[in-house]
This record gives sequence, structure tokens and C-alpha cells, in this order.
Amino acid sequence: MNLQAKKLSPGVYLLATPIGTARDITLRALDILASADVLVAEDTRSLRKLMDIHGIALGERPLLSYHDHNGAQMRPRLLGFLAEGKSLAYASEAGTPMVADPGFDLARAARDAGHEVVSAPGPSAVVTALTLAGLPTDRFMFAGFLPNAKGARRKMLEELRDVPATLAFYESPKRIAAMLADAVEVMGADRDAAVCRELTKKFEEVLRGTLADLATTCAERTLKGEIVVVIDRARSPNINEVDLEAELKTLLDDMSVRDASDMLAERTGVKRRKIYQMALALSQDS
Repeated sequence: MNLQAKKLSPGVYLLATPIGTARDITLRALDILASADVLVAEDTRSLRKLMDIHGIALGERPLLSYHDHNGAQMRPRLLGFLAEGKSLAYASEAGTPMVADPGFDLARAARDAGHEVVSAPGPSAVVTALTLAGLPTDRFMFAGFLPNAKGARRKMLEELRDVPATLAFYESPKRIAAMLADAVEVMGADRDAAVCRELTKKFEEVLRGTLADLATTCAERTLKGEIVVVIDRARSPNINEVDLEAELKTLLDDMSVRDASDMLAERTGVKRRKIYQMALALSQDS
């Protein structure tokens, strides 16, 4: 591999790292790893292993740990490197920095101190899950980890229940069955969802179905690995068809069948296929 090691401008470089398959890292991220004056990682062992796989030598450069438990102590030292005009590469343990990752405080402190912050985008577990779940991605909300306690978890699910967007959560294998059982109670048994685990790894698996189906499956199985749960937005399938048709007629006065169907499906939560067929019939009758 022809790495482009070169002098980087001073600043923090946020590097997305593979969530599973080591070759998912970008060439730009590898170039930055080969070039930065200082390397910082949520897990230095994971970053060192990744560098070894791709033939990047650490040399005499410092490799420092930065995580939730030492951030307050490490930030002054890292800001000191920046003040000296050094380039600093920060790598999450897996995925994109700033997404359920301790790099937020470091990036904010660097910006506040007037230093440049650069993102080298790449793998993200939540985006990967959204592409595999088979649920709408035109609007989605990443809600991170739900609380461990049952009461707090159900309260947050209630707050998110009617959000007009596909919902995505990170979850622990130890809590996945309880989380899905609570989601059934709060959001409804028939709501479509997907459980995505070990993404891009050897035992990658995507379970699709209703919340009730998935809750039953996960209660009977012991899942392993990192998990992303994706839940469809709230739907209103029982909307009055007379009202639906009236709205559609109004939209068709100024819009194409396709655009009118897309807009009304988004607005009402009714499946697009049903609205599209209704729109076709109305357009043929007019």
C-alpha cells in the first residue's frame, strides 16, 4: 500500500476506524495515522493492532489513551501539543468519533482554544445498521444507549415513541431482551424493527420483524457482540381513507403522482405503496 506520509497542519484529526473488518478503514485515515505527530485513541491496543495490520510504524511518536475516565486529566496535555504546533490524530475504539464516543470534549476544547478540527469520515455502526435494516432512512434519529434501569428506559422510550423518524439505538447483549420487551409495551407489538449485531464481522446477523417477533426471539436466544436496534417510526394505518383521498386529490392538482405519494406517506405514516396505488387510480379517473 502506498501510504502518503506528509507533514500535517496543526490540529485535531478525527479518524473513523473499522467497526469490524479491518480493511474498511479509508486510505485518508491511514495517511493521517502515518503522518500525525501525536496519536490518541480511546483504546490504544485497538489502534496499535490496526496500525500493525496496515503496516504503519509508530516510531518515536507518542501514543496516548483518551477515554471517559481520564479525559479531564489528559485534555490539558493534548492541548499543549496543539499549542506547540503539532498535529494530533484521535481514533475511536470503533466507528466514527463523536458518535457515542468520548472525543466530543476533546474536539470542543480544541475548537474553543482556536485549533483546527478535521474529520476523516468512515465506518459508523448506526449508519451501517440503517442501510441493512430495511426501514425508511429519509429521516432517522440516533438515540444512543438507553438507560439501564427499567423505569428510566421505559420513560425514554415513551418520549421517543411518536418521533416521526426511524429510531436507532446501541444496546448491550445483556439487555437486548429487556429493551425489546419494554419497546413492545411502550411502542406497540406490531411496529417494525431490526436487530443488527456484529456488523461487518464474521458472524454478522440482521434480525427483522415486528417488535413482538424480535422480543420473543431475543428472549429465547443469547445474542453476542455489539448490537444496533433500529425501530420504524410511528405509523397511522387506520387513517380515514376518505380523508386520505381528499388530501391526495388536493396534492395531485400541483404535484406528480410520485411526489404526492411521497409527501402524503411521510405526513401520515401510511405505507407509500398504498398511497401510490390510490394516486394512480385518481390520476387515471381525472
